[in-house]
Amino acid sequence: MLRLLVSASKYLPAFGLVLLLAGLGAVAADERSSINAAQVIQIVGAIGPATADYVSRSLNTSAERGAPVAILTIDTPGGLDASMRDINRAILASSVPVVAYVHPSGARAASAGTYILYASHVAAMTPGTNLGAATPVSIGGGSPFAGGDRDNETDTGDEKKRSKDKEQDSKDPSSDPMKAKAVNDAVAYIRSLAELRGRNADWAEKAVRHAESLSANDAKKNNVVDIVATNINDLLAQTDGRRVAIDAQDVTLNTKGLSVEYIEPDWRTRLLATITNPNVALILMLIGVYGLIFEFMNPGALIPGIIGAICLLLGLYALALLPVNYAGIGLVMLGIGLMVAEAFAPSFGALGVGGAAAFIIGAAIMIDTEAPEYQISLTLIGILAVTSLAAAVVVARLAISSYRRRVATGIEEMTGARGEVTDWRGYSGHVIAHGERWKAISEVPLSRGQPVRVIGVDGLVLRVEPTAIGKS
Repeated sequence: MLRLLVSASKYLPAFGLVLLLAGLGAVAADERSSINAAQVIQIVGAIGPATADYVSRSLNTSAERGAPVAILTIDTPGGLDASMRDINRAILASSVPVVAYVHPSGARAASAGTYILYASHVAAMTPGTNLGAATPVSIGGGSPFAGGDRDNETDTGDEKKRSKDKEQDSKDPSSDPMKAKAVNDAVAYIRSLAELRGRNADWAEKAVRHAESLSANDAKKNNVVDIVATNINDLLAQTDGRRVAIDAQDVTLNTKGLSVEYIEPDWRTRLLATITNPNVALILMLIGVYGLIFEFMNPGALIPGIIGAICLLLGLYALALLPVNYAGIGLVMLGIGLMVAEAFAPSFGALGVGGAAAFIIGAAIMIDTEAPEYQISLTLIGILAVTSLAAAVVVARLAISSYRRRVATGIEEMTGARGEVTDWRGYSGHVIAHGERWKAISEVPLSRGQPVRVIGVDGLVLRVEPTAIGKS
């Protein structure tokens, strides 16, 4: 027994170290689960799939850390309807109180940002900011929400009359059924959010129907937001003691003196933000298609095929997250196919020009939203179309020139070749042509060393004729 204890004592330091590390890990985990800092999540720029993913995961992280409050700082011109609704669903399901804060001074919460403010437990603004202009718009009946700037008119005339006409149009489905449907849906949605949070539902409807906007102080006076704060510390001081409803239970906020911790976008959010740019998605698709084409043209090259497959999958994934017009995608693929076909089956430009036209039209209508941040650049469309067409023309010219060039291999290439007789008897013998010894026949007797020219090939026998008198 004593010997056993002595042997075990050798492992006591290692065992103690394991216990110490485990204890430190438990303490760190406990600290993470009960962090006493306001979590700041920044919404900057157009709201899209990447923003929705970032906000949703950040709110989940805040809940896992047991944060007392999450602050969404907002500076956005608008964005996509589907992404905005994803963010609002995450806010409504959050177990952490969410404070939406239009910040810094000069920022705005236009269109989609207004809906997010209404969905949050507490809405706040910095002096010098604005919100509103929440009218939904669409191009082709897809995801309609893009922003409120569409209703801003530049024509001169009576503003009251235009406002009245807009209201009548939005209420009259016969004037534009699709627009009326989108507007009425948006009105019902924002009114439900306003009623849930006890905010001004009538002004919210005006923001949707007439694209109205408010400054920070006016928004506070009209019960659109709860707080006007100069900075985050002021915001935390003013939210302290407020009661908000979370999971049908009243929760009192205890935010005074909290430290601030920013949740930065990770690599996944940055990657998603990059590839969900419609311009990048279009380029990825084009690289993917051409990469696979080059791989099929040169089986075993591997690199074009691997790069093409990766780019094509990334492009398709990005398009799956964006409001797309499938007719546009079809035209883009048709255009690429026709331009590629021009390279393999030259049609004097008919396939290439038709493909370029289909590509341009398809790319122009591929993204089904009027949000400027999610439109494909016409300059990019032109560059890609011209580049693809030029590549098809170059390949077609190379194919035509190679077709017209004299054959360099095979039986056809032997006709007209020069050679020299090595041995001859009567009307047959052997000649050297292209460094090879051939059996040959001639209509006239020949002699050794005499230069000859090939006039035909019969199987593996050359038919030759003399080109000059040689030595006997």
